[in-house]
Order: sequence, then structure tokens, then C-alpha cells
Amino acid sequence: MDVASAGSSEAVSTSQVTDTVRRGWVRGPLAAAVGLIVVQLVVRGWVAGRGFFYWDDLILSGRAGRFPLFSANLLLYDHDGHFMPAAFAVAWVITRLGPYVWAGPVISMLVLQLSASAAVLRMLLVLTSPEYGTGGARVARRARWTILIPLAFYLFCPLTLPAFAWWSAALNALPLQIALAWFVGDALLLIRTGRARYAVSGCVVLVVALLFFEKSVIVPFVAFVVAGLVRYVDGGDRAIRTVARRGARLWIGSAAVLMCWGAIYLTVVRVSAVRSTPAGVRALLHHAISRGIVPALVGGPWSWERWVPSTPWAVPPAWAVVLAWLIVGTVVLYSIRTRRRVWPVWLAVVVYVLAAQLPVALIRGGPNTTDELTQSLRYLADLAVPLTVAGALLLRAGPRRADRPGVRPPIVVALVAVFVVSSLWSTITFSRSWSVNPTRDYLTTAKSELAAGGPPLLEQEVPWKVLNPLAYPLNRISVALSPLAPATMFAHATPHLRMITDDGRIVDAQVWWNRGIRRGPVRGCGYAISGAQPIPIPLDGPMIDNAWTAQFNYLASRDGHITVALEHGETIVAPVRAGLNTVYVRVIGGGTLLRIGAPTPGLHLCLGAGPVGVASYSR
Repeated sequence: MDVASAGSSEAVSTSQVTDTVRRGWVRGPLAAAVGLIVVQLVVRGWVAGRGFFYWDDLILSGRAGRFPLFSANLLLYDHDGHFMPAAFAVAWVITRLGPYVWAGPVISMLVLQLSASAAVLRMLLVLTSPEYGTGGARVARRARWTILIPLAFYLFCPLTLPAFAWWSAALNALPLQIALAWFVGDALLLIRTGRARYAVSGCVVLVVALLFFEKSVIVPFVAFVVAGLVRYVDGGDRAIRTVARRGARLWIGSAAVLMCWGAIYLTVVRVSAVRSTPAGVRALLHHAISRGIVPALVGGPWSWERWVPSTPWAVPPAWAVVLAWLIVGTVVLYSIRTRRRVWPVWLAVVVYVLAAQLPVALIRGGPNTTDELTQSLRYLADLAVPLTVAGALLLRAGPRRADRPGVRPPIVVALVAVFVVSSLWSTITFSRSWSVNPTRDYLTTAKSELAAGGPPLLEQEVPWKVLNPLAYPLNRISVALSPLAPATMFAHATPHLRMITDDGRIVDAQVWWNRGIRRGPVRGCGYAISGAQPIPIPLDGPMIDNAWTAQFNYLASRDGHITVALEHGETIVAPVRAGLNTVYVRVIGGGTLLRIGAPTPGLHLCLGAGPVGVASYSR
């Protein structure tokens, strides 16, 4: 046989092996991977369906109800230190399509989760892609099947569950997971093939992710480390230099994106100061790692605690925490002893865990922060992607001894099955806790009550179990309920005092006599008011600076408007009607008197005695 025929025969053989592998991959591992993703979506759909709008969701929807889409007040809003214009845009569209209809958020969460799972699958295909050669189709198929292990970890690990179930958190966390997985895949493909389209794709994904969540700044750095680890695990030399040179277009493009984004971010967002102490940081990190991350690595935490209206936090049993540490430690030691060049992988995981949680511990920590904050796991969701990468790299690494048998496939399948079952139990217990949500009854009832219309409602805060005073002024009904009613439904003054109860009903209300307007000096009129210049109306005692409701019993010569202000406070314009009537005005401020004017030409008004105090309803 001559050289040409030998080369032709080898090419045909290689082509046949590749075709065989691809056919087997489509029928086997890929079908199994797609099946796992479908199961994940069914489980996550069940969790999402049992949830409802919660906390920040009302802030996103409330701002969507008050501002147009292309408004700086909407897109450039500094949301508690978060810069997330794309998340506000998505919330705006969903809110306008169906105000406080939970189906919209559920669909958006599932679409984002599907995108994240598909991006992780693509990343794993790139990470575990075998080099087809003399090993033949059987070796290639075996390598492909192994991606189901890290994929199952990502799909069912409880680390990502709390951030998924909370809509506003999902609009941050899931785009970050998508970007991490997709960008890592693009970086590896660019280094492997040199095709510029991967640099363009990576930069576009980075831009989109940054518009959803500022934490996406970590994406290029994670990808660089992963690319370096891939080369190191494969036995290549000069890993950092090679990755930097071959991926230069992506790194340079990412640097340009981050600089442009950083300039906008620092202009829009007020950077929070460090409030925590070294002891507080250590406590938060300890709770995050020992009671959150480590149990989740083996399918925990299995049980959750909750005080409504807080989110659930992980409370694994003490014995389970110890067992989880032993299992994780065993896996780490076993992998280092049996696989070549994997210790940097574990070092990178440790660094990422600390680096990712340190900003949370520094900024969110403080004397009023409980250690259980990080046990809610929503700050840990992005960790699932690097951990999935670490699992793929361990599988990619070569064995230290070729003659040493690895873990038998049946044992691997059993361990994965145990992890999935354990994770599903943690998912069920989380859903039981998360489904308790007083916001559901409040919004459902308020929606039907507001649809009936009626006189305007004075400003009040929503119940603290729905959105507590820490969110002020975004916890006012004119903000939180704006998607459900026109702006005219909420006013500073109303002829009929009504309030929304804690269960969402609209009922008649009255004003307490905390203080009152004294009987006026003009016989048969009380206080005679005419002209734009306000006149002082004394109260029967001082009022502290607060929001109050004043009940004005008046006789007006014609329809018009009056101006009302406390001695120290802002001026409110209230409508009045001709004849003997009552108007209720919400005033903010304090002092010992009211200042009332009648700027409407020809308006003469007589004001009688009446209460100024707290508005309330009968319970």
C-alpha cells in the first residue's frame, strides 16, 4: 500500500469514527441532557407557580406603572446600589402586558432559566470536547456521557433556587449565569479556533449581562481563569501567556466594554460605604460557606426557616453540615490524589467563593444585619456556574495512573441520583416555605377593589408584610399599586375618605382628633378665607413633623382650589366644591397652625372646626 492510499484510508477511518460519535451523541448524551433540562424546567415551573410577587417585585412593577419605557427615571434608577436598566425594561413590558398577573414573571423566569441551562450545556460541550483520534468512538462517547454529571449538578443544585424563585432576583441572577457560561464557551472557542466571531459574541453577551446586573463585571475575569486552567490541566505550558495572546481580541473588547459601563455606573449609582466589621465579615462568610454552600454541594440544605416577610434561609441540621464537609473534603482529596494538575482548580474555587461574597459581607453587613443574610443563598446563585466548570475540569484532567481503575459507572450514577433526590427534597421544602405570601391576597383583592373606581385615595403605605417601611417612599400605594389604577386614583385630597386595609379591601375611614381646628372668630363662618395670601389657622396643640390628614368642613361660594400647609411643611393644592362640603387633605410637616389660602378668583370660603390627625378605619 502506498502512502497516498494509506492517508486516504486513515482519513476515511477518522471520518467514520467522527460520524459514528456524532450519531451516538445525538441519540445518547445529548438526548439525556435535553431530558434533564426539561425535568429542571418542570420542577422550576412548579416552584415559580407556587410563588408570587414579593418585595422588590412591587418596586419594579410600581415604577413600570409610573414611568414610560424610555425614561431615565425608570432605566437609570439607582435601585439600592443596583444598576439594572434591562431588568427594569423587562419588568415594564411584563407589567404593561398584565399588571400584577403572575403568569408574566413565571414565563420570563422560565425563559431565562432555559437560556442559562442551554448556555451551561454549550459550555460543558466545549470544556469536555474530546480530541478524536486513535481512541475511537467508544472513548469519545464515554467522554461525552460524563458531561451529564456537572450538568445535573447545575440543573438541580439548590444554590440557584432562591434567586430563581424571586422574580426581581431572577432578573439579576439568571442573566449573570447565562453570561458566565456563554462567555467561558466563547473564550475557549476563540482560543481554540481563532475565529473573531467568538470575540464579538462574548462582548455582546457581556454588555447585555451588565445591563441586567452590575456583578457581571466578573465575567471576563472568570473566563480568563477558566481558559488558563483548561490549558494547565491539559498539560500545556505558559498557560497565562498563551490564553492572553490567543484571546486578546476578547480581553481587549471586554476591557473597553467595562470601562464604558463603569463610567455610566459611577455616574448613576451612589456607591455604598463599607458598614461591616472584621468580625461581622467573618460571621457572614462562615454562615454562607458552612450553612449555605457546603450543604448545597451535596443537595442540601434540606430545611428552611422563615419569618414573614423575610425570604427563607437555609437551616441544615448540625450533623448534616458535618457530613457535608466530610463528603466535600473526601471528593477534594480523592480528585487531587487520582487526577493530574487539579489542585489549582480547587484553589480557584476557594478564591471565587471568598471574592464573590466579600462585597456582600462588606456592604450588606453591619450592626443591624443578621448572620442569616447569606444563608438565604440568593447571593450565591452565580457560584453554581464556576462549580460546574470545576467539575468539568476534574473530568477533563488525566488520571495520575493509567492502570488505576476509576470509580465504576454504576456507582457514579447512584451518587448523581442521590444528589438529585436530595436536591429535589430541598426544593420541595423551600417551596413550602416560599409559597406563604401575604402579598397574594392583598394584591388580588386590591386589584378588584380599584377596578370599581370611586373617589381618590389619600396616600398611605402598603402593609409591612407586603413592603415594609425600609422601602419608603416606594412602599406608598401611589407607587406600588400604580399599575392597577390611573394616577388620578391617588391624590393629596379627596371628598370621601377611604383607605385600603391590610387584606386589600377599600373601606370608609375617619380622622382621629390628635389635634383640631378651633372654632373660628367669624360668627356663622368660623374662618373666612379669600385671596391667594394664606391666613394662619391655629390648632389646639402642637404637631410633630409627620404625615397627617386634615378634615376641612367648609362652605364655598364656588368651585375652585385652596392651598394648605402646616406651619412647617410643604404646600398642598386641594379642590373644593360650591356649597357645604368636606374635603380631606394629606399634609406633611408640623407646627401649631395651618396656613390656608384661596387662589381661585372669586372664591370665598368659610372654614369650621375639624380634626387633624391620623386617618384610620374600623378593623
